[in-house]
Amino acid sequence: MTLFHFGNCFALAYFPYFITYKCSGLSEYNAFWKCVQAGVTYLFVQLCKMLFLATFFPTWEGGIYDFIGEFMKASVDVADLIGLNLVMSRNAGKGEYKIMVAALGWATAELIMSRCIPLWVGARGIEFDWKYIQMSIDSNISLVHYIVASAQVWMITRYDLYHTFRPAVLLLMFLSVYKAFVMETFVHLFSLGSWTALLARAMVTGLLALSTLALYVAVVNVHS
Repeated sequence: MTLFHFGNCFALAYFPYFITYKCSGLSEYNAFWKCVQAGVTYLFVQLCKMLFLATFFPTWEGGIYDFIGEFMKASVDVADLIGLNLVMSRNAGKGEYKIMVAALGWATAELIMSRCIPLWVGARGIEFDWKYIQMSIDSNISLVHYIVASAQVWMITRYDLYHTFRPAVLLLMFLSVYKAFVMETFVHLFSLGSWTALLARAMVTGLLALSTLALYVAVVNVHS
């Protein structure tokens, strides 16, 4: 039974990444090693973020919620956008190819580093726990988030981007960077349950994805 539970969690977490890789056409471009390079860049960026946070921001431990401190910590996530831009700048090809390589490699590296061991150890435990199902669903939300972030970075770095689109792209990038901070603050203030928090995160990510998609289509159509 525990092995069956682990298999469900593993499939729910990893198969959407595999399907995305196959259905997005990346497999036709032999982009596997490009995705691996994006994952290595993710590891380097996360190491830099950890060193920066450990040096300049102390860990919040209970008591009064440190709103300003948590906001400043969330600002460090701007490094993810810089890393995604670095990955896309090193890949030649169409915009959608660059976006998918950067996003899939980045999200897969995060999945392996942050969820692989907890799923392997926890989901194979004696007792069933819904948190591993939630963790697997959350990995799919992260995949959408990084596709959205990569598309935003690609749009803002276009030299021929119309000035009328720039404020909207910057606003969406701001929301993407601070989405986790806003959700964490929201959950803390209203004491939301785990399923409610997961649903809220999925809805916010979905709204950002739809807004970014609409803007992306507009930018591509204008410049085509």
